Amino acid sequence: PSACAGVPQRQRDDAPVNLPVEHDKPQVETATAAPTAPGSLYVDLDGTLIASDMLWESLCQLVHQDPLSVLRLPGWLLGGRAALKREIATRVQPDVTSLPYRPAVLEYLREQRGAGRRTVLATASDEGLAHAVASHLGLFDDWMGSNGSSNVKGAAKLAAIRAREGGSAFEYIGDSPADLAIWEGAAAATLVAASASTTRAVNKLGIPVRSLVERPSQLGTALRALRPYQWVKNVLLFAPVILAHQIADAARLMPVLLAFVSFCCVASATYIWNDLLDIEADRKHPRKRHRPFAAGRLSIPNGAALSLGLLGVGFGLSLLTVPLASTAMLAAYLVLTTLYSLYFKERVFVDVLVLAGLYTLRILAGGVAGAVEVSPWLLAFSMFFFLSLAFVKRYSELLGAQASQTQKLARRGYEVDDLGLVENMGTTSGYMSVLVLALYVSSEAVDELYGGSTLIWGICPIMLFWVTRIWFLARRRLMTDDPVLFAATDRISYLAGAAIAVVGILAALR
Repeated sequence: PSACAGVPQRQRDDAPVNLPVEHDKPQVETATAAPTAPGSLYVDLDGTLIASDMLWESLCQLVHQDPLSVLRLPGWLLGGRAALKREIATRVQPDVTSLPYRPAVLEYLREQRGAGRRTVLATASDEGLAHAVASHLGLFDDWMGSNGSSNVKGAAKLAAIRAREGGSAFEYIGDSPADLAIWEGAAAATLVAASASTTRAVNKLGIPVRSLVERPSQLGTALRALRPYQWVKNVLLFAPVILAHQIADAARLMPVLLAFVSFCCVASATYIWNDLLDIEADRKHPRKRHRPFAAGRLSIPNGAALSLGLLGVGFGLSLLTVPLASTAMLAAYLVLTTLYSLYFKERVFVDVLVLAGLYTLRILAGGVAGAVEVSPWLLAFSMFFFLSLAFVKRYSELLGAQASQTQKLARRGYEVDDLGLVENMGTTSGYMSVLVLALYVSSEAVDELYGGSTLIWGICPIMLFWVTRIWFLARRRLMTDDPVLFAATDRISYLAGAAIAVVGILAALR
């Protein structure tokens, strides 16, 4: 990289010309009248060529790779934004082949370069990243970026462009208010997902303007990032009051309901952080690549702010409405899920133990909120049952890796060769949960609630059927990588659940 601030470097002649696979189009692409094409074409990277920001992506990758490095960020920032970018860039290297490139911008670049026009990647990101992107795409003649001492943004970028062009006219493609300083010196402007205020400001400059991509609405995307379909897992908080036959007691039910809302808020906050840490891995997954952050549909700063807001609402509601012990369990849930995202997810067997433990923790929290004692039988059943489902999750992921001829799961400690062992441990755990259920049914603890009714035994064969079916579906590659969500949309699972409820009610009425 050049030691001179903002001096563009020419792409090597032998650079690979590997065009990326086009991602889903989260923005509305338009075809407004193109302005006159004067001189060279300069293209911004963050928010323009890609629907993301390399600094924020690199920061997320750094947090995942070395969480304690966050403590060094203030010191790096004292040296300026360019120094901060350089420090991060020397420690992490984002995969530029999987970035959410904007198809409309790529097509415009191909068109202009095919017409013989000179194209330059001009970004405030570190020049090492600029070089990597330019080399990967093969659509640029030159590139420029921040070099550790000078942040090539706004007026500094305009000065670097003018130094390169020697007063010649140029067109600039950008997206943000920071690009207004560059458009003031450009002969033509192309906007990409620009805000209404930025668009109005550019139109007042008196230069030809075109828009390639309209700015999308963020509300629906933000809602999707919360993963509301995952809230079904928090229904486990109601298990203690239901099994204790206290569901009709409003004094017990209301605190559990409020705890449920708190858990949903905190769970969504952790899902956002998990997605931020898993951006690169998600982009390589056939389904997860459509998630808001991986696809570039929601900005990382907005996601981080949304997560903090959800944490505030969740803990605030919990502190004001439920017993302190329930709030402590909510805090334990947050700590465990954070550790899972940062560390445990990549540890063989520990990861599935933590997943099973998180389900069991929900049951405990529901018991504390509703002032209902949680049976040791329920805890034992829960641990084995959800351990089996956690293994189903890993088993399905390994089958997907095997189908794509990948030997190891991204950000997981498992390899395809582990399939047999994972299957054996998963089925064994599932059947052990049914065994625990059978031992409970045959114990004296059942007499108080069900009067010694033998009808309650009917739950055991239903559970055996359901666990066996889940593993058959997984082996036949008909299972998603989240069996709990599968069950929430599976007709047979609903029928099995209804049958268990009917058996339980009939047994309780005898």
